[in-house]
Amino acid sequence: MSATESDKSAANDSGMAAKNPGKRRRALLIVASVFILGGLIWFLLWTFVFSTRQKTDNAYVGGNQVAISAQVPGTVVAILADDTQHVDAGQILVKLDSTDAKVRLQQARSALAQAVREVRQQTSSASGADARVNASRVDLDKAEADLKRHLPLLAAHAESPEIVQHLRDGVAQARAALAAAEAQAGAAHAAIEGTEIAQNPAVLQARANFSAAWIAAQRNAIYAPVSGYVAQRSVQLGNSVQPGQQLMSVIPLHDLWIDANFKESQLRHIRIGQPASVVSDLYGSDVTYHGKVIGIGAGTGSVFSLLPAQNATGNWIKVVQRVTVRIALDNRELDRHPLRVGLSAAVTVDIRNDKGGVLAGTPTKPPVAQTDVYEQMASQAGAEADRIIRANLPHAAAVN
Repeated sequence: MSATESDKSAANDSGMAAKNPGKRRRALLIVASVFILGGLIWFLLWTFVFSTRQKTDNAYVGGNQVAISAQVPGTVVAILADDTQHVDAGQILVKLDSTDAKVRLQQARSALAQAVREVRQQTSSASGADARVNASRVDLDKAEADLKRHLPLLAAHAESPEIVQHLRDGVAQARAALAAAEAQAGAAHAAIEGTEIAQNPAVLQARANFSAAWIAAQRNAIYAPVSGYVAQRSVQLGNSVQPGQQLMSVIPLHDLWIDANFKESQLRHIRIGQPASVVSDLYGSDVTYHGKVIGIGAGTGSVFSLLPAQNATGNWIKVVQRVTVRIALDNRELDRHPLRVGLSAAVTVDIRNDKGGVLAGTPTKPPVAQTDVYEQMASQAGAEADRIIRANLPHAAAVN
């Protein structure tokens, strides 16, 4: 390389070196601007978005699981509902052999009719006893009148003392007969006094026995207490079941909720009444449910576990605990997009308004869940008992 070329190369290197510091400053300025902008964006996101909500994906759909069990012993003769099928409240799910129950019901029916007729007989006996009292009183009045008529004759020595003594004995006998008749009438009235035939204690006892037999016979048909979907059917034809034995479950899918398990550090600003959004894994982000916080659990999951942790021991290890937050869902949204009990979900709670309560206030007045299926059964038993009583009353009393 010639001397001239070497000089030109050195000049070019010195010119590039003079320009590089400016490029470096611009590059550093761009990088710093990016970091500052990113930090500003993060600060704004945290201030207006992340700090106003708490999220967890440890959440599951909850719902009532109504256990269907037998109330009387028996043998299964029919199964009228199977898993995944929808049933209505009051629908028969399982039938048991009712032969023995029908026999006991017929016995109770006859006993009730007999009790009504016996009270009618007692009423007639009491009326007869009253008539005997009246007759005895007439006999006493007659005997006293005869004695009163003969006493002046005795004083005038116109009547023998034997006849007058006989009359006195007759009065004493009449009084004794009246006392006996009154005692019999009192005993007869004691069984029926103060009540009508239908309200007589003997009739009420027979009526209660009939109602019990009638309800026991009806319980050979096992009804659905609520509307829902059948799950966990374990009963089979021919099974001999006992009272309390679970046969299947009915799951209502209308009034569902979400049990969201938040970390203890996330509960600081969660309050009852705050709005929440729920995304189920079943539908993904395409469907969002809107609910609200209705309660916060009274303890952590470890406390309520089968084997609670013994943190007082020497090998204690701190573990972040979770507390269940219950979120009510909108039934209209559930009707459009049904969920299933146990499905997982992601929950976001809006915590901007943290002035609400942490614990529930006064107890709720309406029941959490209820059914009138069994009340209808009892009312039907009462109506049938009344029909039997009317059928065995005198025609005039039955009409009244």
